[in-house]
Amino acid sequence: MQRDDNAPPQHPWHTLSVEQTQLELQTGPDGLANTEAQSRLERYGPNRLTEPARRGPLMRLLHQFHNILLYAMMGAAVITAILGHWLDTAVLLAAVIVNALIGFVQEGKAESALAAIRGMLAPHATVMRGGQRSEIDATTLVPGDIVVLASGDRVPADLRLIASRELRVDEAALTGESEPVQKELGTVAEDAALGDRWCLAFAGTVVVYGQATGIVVATGAHTELGRINHLLTDVDSSTTPLLRQIDRFGHGLAAAIAVVAVLTFLLGWLWRGEPAGEMFMVVVALVASAIPEGLPAIMTVILARGVQRMAREKAIVRRLPAVETLGSVTVICSDKTGTLTRNEMTVQRVVTAGLVYDVSGAGYVPTGEFRLNGTAVDFAQHPELLLTARAGELCNDARLLQDDEGHWRVEGDPTEGALLVLGSKAGLSRETLQTEWPRRDTLPFESQHRFMATYHTDRDGSPWIFVKGAPERIFDMCRDQIRTPGSEPVGPVDLDYWRRMVTDTAAQGLRVLGIAYKRAAPAGDRIEFSDAESGFTLLALVGIIDPPRPEAIAAVAECHRAGIRVKMITGDHAETAKAIGAQLDIGVGKPAVTGAEVALMDDAELRRVALEIDVFARASPEHKLRLVQALQDDGQVVAMTGDGVNDAPALKRADVGVAMGFKGTEAAKEAADIVLTDDNFASIAKAVRQGRGVYDNLKKFILFMLPTNGGEALVVIAGVMLSLGVVPLTPAQVLWINMVTSSTLGIALAFERAEPGIMERAPRPPGTSLLSWFFIWRVTLVSVLMMIGTFGLFYIEWRNGASIESARTMAVNALVVAEMFYLLNSRSIFRSALTATGLFGNRVALITIAACIALQMIFTYTPFMQNTFGSAPLNGREWLEVIGAGLLVFFGAELEKWVVRRAGWAERLARQ
Repeated sequence: MQRDDNAPPQHPWHTLSVEQTQLELQTGPDGLANTEAQSRLERYGPNRLTEPARRGPLMRLLHQFHNILLYAMMGAAVITAILGHWLDTAVLLAAVIVNALIGFVQEGKAESALAAIRGMLAPHATVMRGGQRSEIDATTLVPGDIVVLASGDRVPADLRLIASRELRVDEAALTGESEPVQKELGTVAEDAALGDRWCLAFAGTVVVYGQATGIVVATGAHTELGRINHLLTDVDSSTTPLLRQIDRFGHGLAAAIAVVAVLTFLLGWLWRGEPAGEMFMVVVALVASAIPEGLPAIMTVILARGVQRMAREKAIVRRLPAVETLGSVTVICSDKTGTLTRNEMTVQRVVTAGLVYDVSGAGYVPTGEFRLNGTAVDFAQHPELLLTARAGELCNDARLLQDDEGHWRVEGDPTEGALLVLGSKAGLSRETLQTEWPRRDTLPFESQHRFMATYHTDRDGSPWIFVKGAPERIFDMCRDQIRTPGSEPVGPVDLDYWRRMVTDTAAQGLRVLGIAYKRAAPAGDRIEFSDAESGFTLLALVGIIDPPRPEAIAAVAECHRAGIRVKMITGDHAETAKAIGAQLDIGVGKPAVTGAEVALMDDAELRRVALEIDVFARASPEHKLRLVQALQDDGQVVAMTGDGVNDAPALKRADVGVAMGFKGTEAAKEAADIVLTDDNFASIAKAVRQGRGVYDNLKKFILFMLPTNGGEALVVIAGVMLSLGVVPLTPAQVLWINMVTSSTLGIALAFERAEPGIMERAPRPPGTSLLSWFFIWRVTLVSVLMMIGTFGLFYIEWRNGASIESARTMAVNALVVAEMFYLLNSRSIFRSALTATGLFGNRVALITIAACIALQMIFTYTPFMQNTFGSAPLNGREWLEVIGAGLLVFFGAELEKWVVRRAGWAERLARQ
């Protein structure tokens, strides 16, 4: 095999024996000589993950201005500057800068996902070099180094194990495997999944039990961790559906404004014979009236309000547009371990001779009960059950602890932790047992024997030996079994029954352990394997699983009702994934597809499978990334949840990445858009509800804002078409109206709560336009109503001899008052505003209306504003006419909503 001498050797190391690995890397039990290690370090480079090229701070900042929303705001700022309204110009430019700075900060945070992965590499390593054992900086490790591992160590590089004593490694962050992996020295097939390469230990994983020695076979970027780092570097974050919609909306609106402005200028100048200079000022007023300069600012306010609400639902938003994106998802791809499940092994089933007990409770919280056929168990009537719980507590090296915040956790093997919790549910105290049944000696678990044994004496000094381990191995050790209550205490082992129960329990996705005992002392002073070969009495089988969260079951059901597909993508085994999926109502009646099968599919086949199948098992980071991309290629809006470094590339690629904040790795959290502080899938469903509410509020604001712009534009166009010789609204007055309605009235819609039934509707179709044809109709209708009321009042007042200042003041106030009334219409797109809730249900709306009234009084009556904007005072009759124009809009909009509800169109139109 030829290779570049400056690159580390690349092999499927899990297929090579210890001897072959040593030969290939030219190393041995004494390790490398220091001079050889230094030579390899210079050739292969340090054991660290390379940092990708990044844009400098200035380029990152300038890139933030490349946004259609900011272009609109900067365009509005230019117009206000031309008109000499420097205060408006300053406010708009400040908003542009604030938006850009927010994007600058958020992009900087996203880039730190790579730094979080780099931080997973161990800082130090214990190695053999030149026959001497020493601790070195892990960055100086090279291929061929001999590394010594002990319980609690973080693996510093990818290792081919050459010696092991009961080594168990937590690989959940890398593979998604819910249980620590028992490592062995034998080779495995070349196509074995990452989690099945038992002879390798991977960089960034943690040793939870045992000791081992291994040869470094890959360092830095060539490790599995480095491969994920490379994947994450290559993944481009997709823009959100909202920003895509806003971008299309902005371009379309800009084009429409340009066309209308040019046509108006040409019609007035060429057809009506108006002077070009006057028509230019009319067009300036028209453009100013049509640009929705308040949209970016109000959109930011609505999203920020959504951030606050999501925070109350335990969802911390790291990227502002993700608030709305979560509300538009059509598919949620969820990791299993720690997200849908508790990542806490739990005994759910105890099988004795002839009886099957169910155990309630989940996780490490020691509360629950034993039930037989639905009835709580009296332990006095079931001594074999109590003895099983006692054996599980005593034959155990784990510790069950509670922290200061009340969280329960296990130190040691999670499976042993589950047995401790089982004992607590049976009313046993670990401390009391250790005192009354002291341990005299232990046979630790070893893979070749597949059991653990402990020797104890009870309160009377009688000897007991307890064993737990693989069922078939325990069966071989047993001479008899505990019988059912009411029969003989012991009897011959019914192997057919026990094997049947092993199969039945395993078929439910539970890991099965056998427990037995022998009332005898070891032959010598210490317990030996010969003491555990035979003569035991079989107690029970226990079925253990990482159970689904009860609230996750309800949340998945809510997502299904909301038309959102939930898919499980896990690194765990297919049988376990299917069993958990069935409990969650995910993928019921469908097969589970493994990562190996995904690897064989082309993109077209994967798109079909990704849509049809809901459970994917033994999935590597590449598989998760391909599945997310396949769903996106089909037009789906995808949310991805996860907690491990193996989830980071898919989290970054998804439309919205959701990481677990409590047990998640820093790499996952930094790659995600949203972090759940309670690691609970149920919080995602709540956040989806908030996200849908945010999108509704954005639509409500646009439906509220556009008629103002449309009404103003129609008033200006009507003045041109009728050759009045005067402009009904000056550019300065147009900007005043837009500022008042956007900065006061529009903000109220950010405080609208999600409407009833919002989680009963299907997700809006991917790629849908921000404005449907119905919304265009609504905008047109209200714009025309506003134009009729506003232009009508202006024309009547002016024709009846009122001054141009008074007529224009009537027009400005008519538009603003119409907006006040229309704000109440806009609080719900289809429901009536003619109710107590519709009129008074949003306190912020009432406050903004009051503020708007105060501003209009200042506009109308203060000399400074009269000199600045050309306004004039109004009398009582004129105010009644202004209110009448507002009521025309209010009742016209309510009549349209009534017709829509009466015709039964509301539900269908709500999905658009």
